[in-house]
Amino acid sequence: PDTSELARIYGELEFRTFLKRLNDVAADTAVAAPKVEAEGVMGSLFDMPQVAENQTGIDVARFDETTASYRTLDSVSEVERFVGSLQGVAQIGVASYATGECDMTSRWHGIAVATSPGNAVYIVLPGDAEQRRQMVTAIAPLFQSSTTVVVSHDVKREMILLRREGVMFTAPYFDTGIAHYLLEPEMNHALPRLAAAMLAYHTLDYDNESRLSKKGEMLPAGEEAKRLCEMADVTLRLHRPLLDRIDSDGLRHLMDDIELPLVGVLADMEWTGVRIDVHALAELQRRFSTQLRAMEEEAYRLAGTTFNIASPSQVGEVLFGRLQLDPKAKRTKKGGYSTTEEILDKYRDAHPLVGLILDIRGLRKLLTTYIEALPAMINPATGKIHTTYNQTVTATGRISSANPNLQNIPIRTDNGREIRRAFIADPGCVFMSADYSQIELRVIADISGDKDMIDAFVSDVDIHQATAAKIYHESLESVTPEQRAKAKTANFGIIYGISAFGLAQRLRIPRAEAKELIDGYFRTYPHIREYIAESIEKAKSQGYVTTIMGRKRMLPDINSANAVVRGYAERNAVNAPIQGSAADIIKVAMISVARHFRERGLKSRMIMQVHDELIFNIVPEELAEVQEIVTADMMGAYKGKVPLEVSSGVGHNWLEAH
Repeated sequence: PDTSELARIYGELEFRTFLKRLNDVAADTAVAAPKVEAEGVMGSLFDMPQVAENQTGIDVARFDETTASYRTLDSVSEVERFVGSLQGVAQIGVASYATGECDMTSRWHGIAVATSPGNAVYIVLPGDAEQRRQMVTAIAPLFQSSTTVVVSHDVKREMILLRREGVMFTAPYFDTGIAHYLLEPEMNHALPRLAAAMLAYHTLDYDNESRLSKKGEMLPAGEEAKRLCEMADVTLRLHRPLLDRIDSDGLRHLMDDIELPLVGVLADMEWTGVRIDVHALAELQRRFSTQLRAMEEEAYRLAGTTFNIASPSQVGEVLFGRLQLDPKAKRTKKGGYSTTEEILDKYRDAHPLVGLILDIRGLRKLLTTYIEALPAMINPATGKIHTTYNQTVTATGRISSANPNLQNIPIRTDNGREIRRAFIADPGCVFMSADYSQIELRVIADISGDKDMIDAFVSDVDIHQATAAKIYHESLESVTPEQRAKAKTANFGIIYGISAFGLAQRLRIPRAEAKELIDGYFRTYPHIREYIAESIEKAKSQGYVTTIMGRKRMLPDINSANAVVRGYAERNAVNAPIQGSAADIIKVAMISVARHFRERGLKSRMIMQVHDELIFNIVPEELAEVQEIVTADMMGAYKGKVPLEVSSGVGHNWLEAH
């Protein structure tokens, strides 16, 4: 085999295990080349050592303590002198050592600061309260300078850690993780991977898979300074190549005007948190537990036997073995019956037990994921929960959240909606919810230029009713609720590539009727079909698609010979610009709202973002002003052919406000 070419491909695709195997083979068979040093040339941290690894053509460097100038500072006077020496420095790289996944509760041990390639210091934060206060005061100027750019791989974490110590982060900043996310949204953004891909450097953590993705892990004792200094050093080195690629790819507007300003907005939201009514959750737990027991008893009656409903294998045996719902039922690799939600949903009409099992699973998930888990997530110091917002997780550009995941709280069922009742305003305040109405449909109407769809939105008629009227050749007043429901499913499903088979399953109608519904939809909105075809063709020619604000979604599989893989990429080519544009719009709105709140000195706060919805904790006397700001900023976040529409509600909890 051509090991050099294999190594190049493995490195490009980040096949780290294959690379290691290739190295092992090379180490066993190759004779190490003699070390050659160029006369008069000083080595550096990123020089490639001449070892057997080079026999495979893997030109990478690793940490070299003889060339890296890393120091530990543990006295206030040393730190003050160091910080004072940085006046006029253009950029510094920083990396915090904090154990614990949540920034609001993690323990901050120290911070590394890199001043130039190969030069960094690790500043130890003492445990003693007074000594710690003095040390934090000494480092504070680093994060409050108006001229030095702070380069971090997770700048939001630094913002929150500093704020917990009483320091507001006001310096200009650059986030290498976010920059790489804009360039390669579907790739892994862990710092060791970026260093390998962009600097041909393997960090000390490169071979430790857990540390490539796990946040807040404890480091080996005695290695904190070395590892953190390396992280700060690598982060600083990444700044220029990432910025150059951001510029060359035309992503500077997204970086400077949306993603970086959003970091501070999300940090403020995480810091503020949201209050939870534990008594309401306790009541829900009692009610849902009683309901669950009754549902389980009914399931046993329908099955004619008792079984473990939480066991996929036992559910499969009951449905497909005992009740014989389908002799050709799909099996898993281990030979059991597949009982995933997607599979069972196909059999919902075959037997009442199937729907009941799905409902039981849904109720159990609500209990374990939210009702029982939320009280344990309350920060004892604040009395609130503080979710973590992520900017670099979803390939579409949407914000995600974790601990808890607010995006997954179900709203389509009565039980799911009840959980929102437990999210309450601060004492004396009210909840306000503001969300975009049908923003994705408005976006596709705008970018496709379909006149009939645009006219429907501009005329402020019900888009689903208007669609049904055209498909079924009825007047608006004659459209039945069933026709509107089918048109609604078509509106959202067809633009995301749903097939006649999929639409038939979702609506539980014959496939011929579903096909006619799709054909009627495209007759109604012919430019939507043109948009779909053009999006796919554009993706095939350039390898990516873009949102209305220039965000890229890379689609390397768009020309795949595998029809399934290619089909998935084609669906992404159609829906990524729509979802991504909606994500960009709400991000712009959030930045504007936060800026206007700050400029007017409001006490009200934006506390949650869920899909197309923003949630606020409102001081009552500011309600009218907040409603005016939020509505104007959300509607003004994008000006196109179709006006954006925003609805808002007020209540004492999230359910009342939504």
